[in-house]
Amino acid sequence: MAERLVVVGGDAAGMAAASQARRRRDPDELEIVTFERGHFTSYSACGIPYWISGVVPDRDQLVARDPATFRERYDIHVRLRHEVTAIDLGRREVVARDLAGGGEVRERYDTLVYATGARPERPEWACAGVAGVFGVQTLDDGTALLDWLEGEPRPRRAVVVGGGYIGVEMAEALLQRGLSVELLEQAAQPMSTVDPELAELVSTAMRGVGIVIRTGVTVTDLRERDGRIAVVDTSSGPIAADVVVLGLGIRPNSALADAAGLPIGPTGGVRTDRRMRVPGVPGVWAAGDCVETLHRVSGMPVHIPLGTHANKQGRVAGINIGGGYATFPGVIGTSVTKVCDLEVGRTGLRERDALAAGFEFVSVIAESTSRAGYYPGARPMTVKLIAERPSGRLLGAQIVGWSEAAKRIDALAVALWNEMTVDEMTALDLGYAPPYAPVWDPVLIAARKAVDALTR
Repeated sequence: MAERLVVVGGDAAGMAAASQARRRRDPDELEIVTFERGHFTSYSACGIPYWISGVVPDRDQLVARDPATFRERYDIHVRLRHEVTAIDLGRREVVARDLAGGGEVRERYDTLVYATGARPERPEWACAGVAGVFGVQTLDDGTALLDWLEGEPRPRRAVVVGGGYIGVEMAEALLQRGLSVELLEQAAQPMSTVDPELAELVSTAMRGVGIVIRTGVTVTDLRERDGRIAVVDTSSGPIAADVVVLGLGIRPNSALADAAGLPIGPTGGVRTDRRMRVPGVPGVWAAGDCVETLHRVSGMPVHIPLGTHANKQGRVAGINIGGGYATFPGVIGTSVTKVCDLEVGRTGLRERDALAAGFEFVSVIAESTSRAGYYPGARPMTVKLIAERPSGRLLGAQIVGWSEAAKRIDALAVALWNEMTVDEMTALDLGYAPPYAPVWDPVLIAARKAVDALTR
């Protein structure tokens, strides 16, 4: 009898694990069954704001592989609209509810991959079931939001609650659809993923395109009229709204794992080793936004939910399940986004992260341009570096600028990954031509400034 691999979760991590296991083990040796509570597999949740805005015209463009493709090419059986409700480690069995047809399904497993992703934060006021209030975590969420935006009466006033990546990207998407947009953030500024000086640049750019930003504001309630959202009550007063989008952050979707007895770490994510095995539980692996991982700079466990990590972790789990050997070495928190034409990138530690990890450090901010100053289209770029004192090792970097800004973070991420010092970075052989960079690239200018700060 063939062994059976059961995967809980049919997006990036789960399907990457299933696909890699299949590449190494034939169907007569390993049967693979995946449970997915939604309508889609292997899709780009990060692309949802661009689909909502109209930049990506078709939802299906966000789907990398559908269930039919997994079945025909890989002999992987996907059960859509099946929500796993329990995992019995003793019986090696999962219990799932058929959301479409009703009833309960029990599936035996020899090997289990837990890849349930993350769950959105939902305060009590957001759980009242008011029509016109949406999250944007899944394609199903995006479909519901788009139906509302294109329905009658057409919404004209949007309120986005939360100023992280999703909130900022959705504010832009709704603005591009022609809605007036107000973004509410409880903290002092949106984009807390970068330090305050750079977050202020983001806020200025957002206000410049017409997005109203209210900081230090807490939502207290939602009010409806004629069965639709009408007012968002806040600590600073009521705000009229025809649609509300929630961007309040996400947490590991680990409740099912916790109930089953899988080990949960301090971040709330499932604990794994470097091969993505769940320690102390034979035959169980975990990957994606539901797990915690090691930050290579701070040495601390972190939960950084990104599709890049989920795909890599799923691939590592699948290789190992298939009989190979692979490890996931940790993360440094590299990410990029944009607000209209403004680009934002970060990697490694922010100042508050470095303080929490106990580092002594210097931080510098360097102003430069994206191209040679005399070349048409040169735009301002701000680079911030954080370096350990006295070693000079790079601890973190942030970039805010216009064209050619965000992807420069990759050079800094490579330097950070390889534990380079800012002194070593000043000699990096980066590409130069007037249409692409000044003769001293902004990365090199920032590194030189950090060296000067360390020697003072």
